[in-house]
Amino acid sequence: MKGKVYLVGAGPGDPDLITVKGLECIRQADVIVYDRLVNPILLEERKANCKLIYVGKAPKCHVKSQEEINEILYQEAKAGKTVVRLKGGDPYVFGRGGEEGEYLCKRNIPFEVVPGITSAIGGLAYAGIPITHRGIARSFHVITGHLKDENEELDWKTLAALDGTMVFLMGVSNLQMIARKLIEQGKDENTPVAIINWATTPRQKTIEGTLSDIYDKARMEKIESPSLIVVGEVVNLRPSLDFYSQKPLLGKNIVITRGTSQRRDIINRLRALGANAISLPTIEIKEIKANKELDVAIKNIQKYTYIVFTSINGANIFFKRLFELGYDARHLANIKVGAIGSSTAKAINEYGIRVDFLPREYVGESLVEELKSVISEKDSILIPRAKAGRPFVVEELSKICRVDEIKTYETIKSTEDNQHIIDSLKKLDSCYILFSSPSTFINFKKIAGVYADGILQKSKIISIGPVTSKTIEDEGYAIYKQAKTYNFDGIIEILLEER
Repeated sequence: MKGKVYLVGAGPGDPDLITVKGLECIRQADVIVYDRLVNPILLEERKANCKLIYVGKAPKCHVKSQEEINEILYQEAKAGKTVVRLKGGDPYVFGRGGEEGEYLCKRNIPFEVVPGITSAIGGLAYAGIPITHRGIARSFHVITGHLKDENEELDWKTLAALDGTMVFLMGVSNLQMIARKLIEQGKDENTPVAIINWATTPRQKTIEGTLSDIYDKARMEKIESPSLIVVGEVVNLRPSLDFYSQKPLLGKNIVITRGTSQRRDIINRLRALGANAISLPTIEIKEIKANKELDVAIKNIQKYTYIVFTSINGANIFFKRLFELGYDARHLANIKVGAIGSSTAKAINEYGIRVDFLPREYVGESLVEELKSVISEKDSILIPRAKAGRPFVVEELSKICRVDEIKTYETIKSTEDNQHIIDSLKKLDSCYILFSSPSTFINFKKIAGVYADGILQKSKIISIGPVTSKTIEDEGYAIYKQAKTYNFDGIIEILLEER
C-alpha cells in the first residue's frame, strides 16, 4: 500500500505560526523531511518512532540536491509511510514545492499541500511593516533575490516603476546589485528600505535605510542570510507598528535544563517574552514500578494524618496509582495535605485536592519549621518522594512523630542526544542557564563533559533556590542570580530585571 506525502509550510520561524493542519500532519507523520529554517521546536511534536531526515539548504551549501530530496519523498511514500515534507514559509513561495508535487504526481504518489505563512508577509508583520496600507501601498510584489548574475531575467525597469511594496527573498548577498539596479532604472534613491534578519525569531534584527545607503548599513551591521529586503513607503510605518522588538527578553539566549516532560510550560512562557529558549533536558523521571510499599500505603491511607508532597513528580505518581487502585479523592478524607512549592500545590489541585499546608518559603527547612508548630507525636506522616531526595525533612520530622518515606521515582540522566545543543552553546558568546534542582546541574556537567566548565564560566547561572545554589557553589561556580520565590515564576521575575 502506498503512503502519502504532505508538503507542509512551517511558517517564517516562530513555531506558533504554523497552521493547525500543519501541526497535525507533523504529529501523525512516520517520516519528516525538513529544511534548515524549520524551527526545531516543531519537530518535538512528532511521535516517538518518527524518522527525521535533514535536507537543509544553506547558501552555497546543500546537504541534498533537489533531485535527491524528490527521490527521498518518493521512496519513503512508496514504502507505505506518511511523509511530511516540512519547509520554511510556504511550500509554493520560492519553496520548490511545485517541483516536488510534479515529481510525486508522475509516480502516482498521492500528496497534499498544507500552505504556510510566507516570510514575505509574516516576517514583515513581526518587524512592524504592513505589506499593504491604505493610501500608501495598494499592491505588493514578492521577488526572488537569489540571482546568479546581473543578466538574470528580472525586468528591473518594470520593478523600478512599481508603486507597491517589493519584498526580495533570499537576496541579501545581492543587496548591492538590487539597490543599484532599481536606482539605475529610475527608482528614487531615497526610497525607504528595511532588511529583516532571522524574521519572527528571537534573533530578529531589523535595519532601515534608503536605496542609496542600505548596502553600507547592512555591511556595517554584518547582516547575512536569512534576510528579507523590503522596498517601499510602508517601511516608514515601523515606529507605530513595531510590537515584536518591545518584548522584554527579545534576543536573550536562555537554556532550560528541566526534564522533557516538564519543560514545555517554561519554554512557552519564555518564548512569549521574546527569549531564545534553548531546551537541553538533563534529567528524566523514572517511576519505580511494582511499588508494593506505595500500594500498601494507599490502601491503608487512613492511618496517616498528613501526606506531604515535595515535588510535582511525587504528586503525579501518587495520584496516578491511587486511581489505578480504584480509589479517588474521597479516599483521602480527613487527611491534611502539604506541599513544597506552588507548582506542586497546583498539580495536586488538578486532582481535586486543595492543599492544606504550603510553607512560606519553598524549601524543606521552611516546611519542617512550620510543621513543627502543628504536629505532635500522635501524628503520622506519609512522604512519597524521589529515591535520592534530601534526608533533611524525613530526619527532622521523625524526631516528632512517625514518618513513612516511600520512594516513588528516581531522577536519572537524560537519554536524549543533546550533543548538537552542546555544540551550539560552545559557539554562543553568552547565555543564561536555568537550574531547577541539584540534579539538573549535576547531569548538565555529565552531558556537557569536557565542555561543561567552559560553557558554565561564560554563562550567567540562574538558580531556582538555595539548595540548588549550594550544589552549584560547592562545585566552584558563581550564581548570577537566585530566584526570590523558589519556582519558575521567581526565575522569570529575575530574568525580567535584565531588561
